[in-house]
This record gives sequence, structure tokens and C-alpha cells, in this order.
Amino acid sequence: MSAETRHVAIDLGASSGKIALVTVRPDGLEVQEIHRFDNIPVETPQGLYWNMLSLWKDIVAGLRKLSGQNIHSIGVDTWAVDFALLDEHDLLLDGVHHYRDPRTNGIMERVQDEYGSWKVYQRNGIQFLPFNTLYQLLSVKQDHPQLLTQARTLLMVPDLLHFWLTGVKKTERTNASTTQFLHASTGQWDTLLLEDLGLPHHFLPQITEGGEGAFPLREDLQQELNFPSVKVVPPGTHDTASAVVAVPAEGENWAYISSGTWSLVGTELEHPVLTEEAFERNFTNELGVSGTVRYLKNVMGLWILQECRRSWGHADYLELYREADEARDTSLFDVDDRRFLAPGLDMPARIQTWCKEHGGEVPTTRGEVVRAVLRSLARQYGQVIKDLQSTTGKTLQQLHIVGGGAHIEPLCQWTANETGLTVLAGPTDGTLLGNALTQAMFVRGWSLSEAREKLKQNIKPRVFTPAVLQV
Repeated sequence: MSAETRHVAIDLGASSGKIALVTVRPDGLEVQEIHRFDNIPVETPQGLYWNMLSLWKDIVAGLRKLSGQNIHSIGVDTWAVDFALLDEHDLLLDGVHHYRDPRTNGIMERVQDEYGSWKVYQRNGIQFLPFNTLYQLLSVKQDHPQLLTQARTLLMVPDLLHFWLTGVKKTERTNASTTQFLHASTGQWDTLLLEDLGLPHHFLPQITEGGEGAFPLREDLQQELNFPSVKVVPPGTHDTASAVVAVPAEGENWAYISSGTWSLVGTELEHPVLTEEAFERNFTNELGVSGTVRYLKNVMGLWILQECRRSWGHADYLELYREADEARDTSLFDVDDRRFLAPGLDMPARIQTWCKEHGGEVPTTRGEVVRAVLRSLARQYGQVIKDLQSTTGKTLQQLHIVGGGAHIEPLCQWTANETGLTVLAGPTDGTLLGNALTQAMFVRGWSLSEAREKLKQNIKPRVFTPAVLQV
């Protein structure tokens, strides 16, 4: 093994994609952004879709910029739950629906009523969210059952992109765990649950482990990109799994917020928590790299702020934060109310309507709205952290914020206030770093703890200490 290894991290988020070259050296890490592009979903008469062909085009365009360079590995991470169905010729059936598509409306509630919420949770330990893969598959059965008959392979989004890169059809475990049909005890597909719900399972591929295997790049891509020996090493393909790898934590008494379009608030465990209390608080037991469990809860996240900004003509974020700092406090609101999930409507108006309905003081200016969003997120983080400690028995000492939210100082400070924990903010590019470090774990033979030690050589998080706790 050479002293220096170079890894291409491809990170697709809900609004944009990034490709970075991460060089691992004895003295630390170097991150070079290679290509950045928009991820814009497409509304059609048949629903809301991800533009997978455009994303693939941008991935190849980014890799071309590295043509001929000495690259050791490539890996892709994306969001969770969404999937592609392929036919016998490996062609896409339908397309890849966006999780915000309303096709799943009412299906989760029907499964909870008819099959039993607790019965489902005992099997997989996954948070009940209306867009989980399980409910998306049931929507296909309801509206287009012929697609399930024609399908020969189901691939999660990062698995599809790895297939296009390598020709290998496998599912990486961290993303598989978000489907709500991976059994929490066996770690295998829960075919019995699918059969009970009248769903086929013949199209489910073999499960592979993030950072524990490599596949050759397709020969035509090797020639086109002049990458004769590069390997594709699936990282933790769920972006949160990669982000958690890049938490510069020590010991056990820490939690994290992976803060982006969604906020994933959780901690790292060795075993899932399948208690009634965890079920009642709607915590999820997703899987992480190296056999870890990402015990967490989804909070709506910066999506609300992103949609507000879109309503205001894509105003400058720094200007919005300045206005929020100068604004008065108004009513806080429930960021996880379902009304805030869908795109396409006036988000500030939705916030104002919620405040009116609940008798609160309505934010009117941009600054007041942004301040209400950030303070409401922090309040929800505080509640989740309280529930997390109650359901795990952990006494937390530190809270790490990684991802885009780590650079929003008022959000970090209000989060420290609400949780009563010291907040360590950074890295902001945690998903890219975690993706690359997981590849390096395979290429260099590192453990997860060794990868985090390498990360700490480069990362100096900003520290926010709690002020007087807010009531």
C-alpha cells in the first residue's frame, strides 16, 4: 500500500450532487471538489420523479475531469428509501419516484391499522414515515401491479448507480435497512413480512457491506475514463451512514445531527433498540458502517428553510441569517407537521397558517420566519435528544453537528441551549468525507475507529456551549 491513496466520493443530495477527490496521506486528508451539479426532480402527469439520466450524465462528466489520474476507488452515496425496478433486460421500468410524491398517501396508515404498527416495528425497528420503501412498493401494487410482475431486480438509488458503473447488481446494507423490510434480528430481507402484505420478493438482490468489498469498473468506462485499475467500493451508501463515519467523536456518550435537507438526530449503538418506548417515540434502527446501528429520528430539517428561500426568489442565506439575528421572537411551530413535507406551495404561508391555528404570534417578516424556523428546529432537536437518552439509557455529553447546518451559527447555539449539551459543529462536508473514508477503510485495511482518527487530524469543530435553557 502506497503512503497516499486517492478516493472519488460521489454524494447525491436531495437538491444537488457533488463529486470530490479525497487524498489520504500520512499527515491528513486533502479534499478537492471536482464537479457540482443540481438535482432537480421532474413533475410529470404520472408523478414526481428523480431525473436519474441527468444525474448519471453529471457523474460521468465529473469522472471525466479525473481521466487518467491515479485513482484507487470510487463510491456513491445518496438519500434513502427510493428505488428502481429493472426488467429482464436491466432496463428501467417506470422510473425512480421521488419520496415526496403523493402516491403513498394513506398507505402507511392502512398497514398500521390492518397489520399492526407494533408487529411491524418488532420485525425491523424502523421509524414510520409515509414514504418508506415498503409503502412505495405497496403503492406500485395498488396502481401498477404489472410492474412488480415484470421486475427482475430492485435496486436502491445508489445501488443503481453502482450497477451502471460496474454491472454488478447488489444492495448495500445501510440503504437496505431504510426500506422497512430488512429484518432487525437476521439482517436479511424480511420475505415473510412482504408475503404477509401481498408483495413479491423475487427481485431483491444479495446484500453487501459498505466498505467491505470492491468491484471492477465496467470495461467500456475503464477505456473511456482511462481508469485501467480503479475499483468501485460502495461506502455507506445511505448518505447519513457516510456522514456518521465522519463524526469526529470519542468514547460512547455522544450524539449527532446530520443536518441537511433532513436532520437525522441520533447516536451510534452496537445493537438495535426494539422496545415499546422506542416504538412509541418513533425511533429508527438503521444500520451503519462496520456493523453499527444508527439509532435516530428524522426531523424535517433545512428543507423548510430551503423552501422559504425559494419562495423569496432564492435570497442570499447570509442575508437571511442576518435578518433572523435582528428579528424579534415569534411563535415556534412543529417542524414535523405533515403539511411541511410537500414541495410546491408557499412555505412561509404554511408556517404562518400553523401559528394562527395554534394561537401563536405569527412571524411576518423574512427575518422573523427564518428565526422561527431555526429556533423550532432547535427545539425539536432538544426533544429528540431527551427521548434518545430516555430510550437508550445513555447520558450524553456532546452533540456533533455535521453537514450543511454546521455552518449556521444561530442554529448551533440554539441547539446547544435546547439540548443542554456542548455542540461541536463540523465538518460541513461530512458525507463526502465519510464516503471517502469508508472507501479508504477497504483499500487501506482500516477499522472505523482508525478512519475517525485520521479525520481528527483535519477537523477542528467549532464549539458552542449551552446558555440558559429555554423554556
